[in-house]
Amino acid sequence: MSRIAALIAAACALAAPALAQEDQVTTFELDNGMDVVVIEDHRVPVVVHMLWYRAGAADEEKGSSGVAHYLEHLLFRGTENLEPGEFSEIVAANGGTDNAFTSYDYTAYFQRVAADRLGLMMGMEADRMVNLKLAQEDLDTEREVVIEERNMRVENDPGSLFREQRSAAQFIHHPYGTPVIGWRHEMEQMDLPDVRAFYDRFYAPNNAVLVVAGDVTPDEVRTLANANYGPLHANPDIGPRERVVEPEHLAERRIIMRDARVSQPYVMRSYIAPERDAGDQKKAAALTLLAEVLGGGQTSVLNRKLQFETQNAIYTGAFYDGTSYDDTTFGMAVVPAEGVSLEEAEEALDTAVAEFLEEGVDSEQLDRIKFQLKAQLTYARDDVNNLARRYGAALTSGLTVEDVQAWPQVLQDVTEEDILAAAREVFDRDSSVTGYLMAPEADAQTEQIDSNADAEVGQ
Repeated sequence: MSRIAALIAAACALAAPALAQEDQVTTFELDNGMDVVVIEDHRVPVVVHMLWYRAGAADEEKGSSGVAHYLEHLLFRGTENLEPGEFSEIVAANGGTDNAFTSYDYTAYFQRVAADRLGLMMGMEADRMVNLKLAQEDLDTEREVVIEERNMRVENDPGSLFREQRSAAQFIHHPYGTPVIGWRHEMEQMDLPDVRAFYDRFYAPNNAVLVVAGDVTPDEVRTLANANYGPLHANPDIGPRERVVEPEHLAERRIIMRDARVSQPYVMRSYIAPERDAGDQKKAAALTLLAEVLGGGQTSVLNRKLQFETQNAIYTGAFYDGTSYDDTTFGMAVVPAEGVSLEEAEEALDTAVAEFLEEGVDSEQLDRIKFQLKAQLTYARDDVNNLARRYGAALTSGLTVEDVQAWPQVLQDVTEEDILAAAREVFDRDSSVTGYLMAPEADAQTEQIDSNADAEVGQ
């Protein structure tokens, strides 16, 4: 829960917005189909070079979960031209830093270096796009690394295990229900053909977005990109991005997870929710503001009602991230106060939400939230890495540069009525998952609820 609390707190930090400025963005496409985005910021002689692939965990074949993340690790194991680890050693020797990350909708590799080292970064990144050396011994070594990563991030954290179980219950058919890092039993069985197939299928210039942000000009980037990425051949088999469609949900789902390591129980409710769509971000903007209105700080609805008025909770929060290729989720969480059961906390949550839908949005609160969001988006422009990530994540999730640039104003244009309409549409219990995370010692009432739930499943 501390992660959620930190996220909500960071999202709502007060700031005074500077004068809004347009990002200096130029886009073009190489002959092989690679999309290029250049974001100019000439304040310091530094550049962030990011290569984003339109391939993530949700694009994996069923039965090979974790292969996208696994492959991300293997790209640092060497190519026909670079020894294992040499890529990062060269970056460091040139005064830079590098890393990579995998999500459901993308895999991204990045370096932050002096601007005059950009060509070197492009050359090495282009090399591992097509010349990755995959050997069984590297596969075996890296398997132990990713399994240990799962141990640290998931197996040793009951909250992470709980999140996996909730996602699996939330998406009954769509791959967003499978963890990005992969299910452990499939990670243990990952083999060379699985990894090679994913690499050959998705790692190609016409499935990539190059984002360069910092002290560069579009002409400089165009020249370097043509020289380094231009010679690479497109993959003619890459077509429209298609995934299975989540079926209509006809029944709410409930899960109860017990773990001896849980010191603070909590209840969480999440709903299927629409993502930001290209050219149509209004509903996602309303949900973004709804999350702030309900759970975005000390003056939020849930905090005011559950912590101050009824004192049923010691923490409340709401969360939504619309940057997603397919439908995402909207969620709320309550950590009950001492002596308050999870059932009572859930009931208090339901009461607070019902009262909010009846009372409506506080106009002064909404004005403050819009002011804060404007400040965040304005000051985020001071970090070229943040800028590059904003555009890269959006473009690999189906949005456009125009959508990214329009987003701040779309948020400002949301009305109180828009927020209430979005809430009423999303808060459909048939599309919800309500989860309890607790220690094994449960009160008699919860034991009875769990027994009833098991009986229903068995019928």
